[in-house]
Amino acid sequence: MSTKIFIFEDETDLVTLLTYNLEKNGFSVVSQNDGNDAVAAVQRQKPDLVLLDVMLPGTDGFGVCRLIKAEESTRHIPIMMLTARDDEASIVTGLELGADDFLSKPFSISVLVARIRAILRRSTHSSSAAKATPGVVLDHEQHEVRLDGQVIDLSLTEFQLLDALIRQPGRVHTRQQLIDQMRGEDYYVTDRIVDVAMVSLRRKLGAYSQSIQTVRGVGYKFKRS
Repeated sequence: MSTKIFIFEDETDLVTLLTYNLEKNGFSVVSQNDGNDAVAAVQRQKPDLVLLDVMLPGTDGFGVCRLIKAEESTRHIPIMMLTARDDEASIVTGLELGADDFLSKPFSISVLVARIRAILRRSTHSSSAAKATPGVVLDHEQHEVRLDGQVIDLSLTEFQLLDALIRQPGRVHTRQQLIDQMRGEDYYVTDRIVDVAMVSLRRKLGAYSQSIQTVRGVGYKFKRS
């Protein structure tokens, strides 16, 4: 069964271009030109990834992202946001809402396909459960984090950030090193993205957030237990 991509985009020519190229690369594609009934559409189509334009009629892309990630049956689906905006505020907003990647228009189809494949690899990566510290378990097979046995809801970005830190406890990671581990080398985003994800991750970890330490002027490290 081929990987299914759901496109939320109101530019007909762009939908045609994306559909042609994605299908040529082995994906199946469905599309919708507005953000209304987004969750129902995604539940109905059961895509493996959503391509989401920010500037949609009806419910805009940020609203669609929020709805998809708020629904238990759809929150696991990776979202790549497409936007004519390349400002940091828009990227931060999307990531805070749970988006997994951002791509600014105009973009290369080959870059788009490479980024889609990278997201899908990350979201399906599996390994044995890894205990980070007493009371905290990061489980790749279930793609979840448990605090004292209770599952907490993390976005893919937050999950990858925690994973990158706990793999090498005690090591100080610069923000760029964390970006490289989370997204791959040559992925150009600002350090601010790591800081935003860190604020959200720490909030969700509660008391266990003390295990993540800020090294002023350098980056972050996970405290050895």
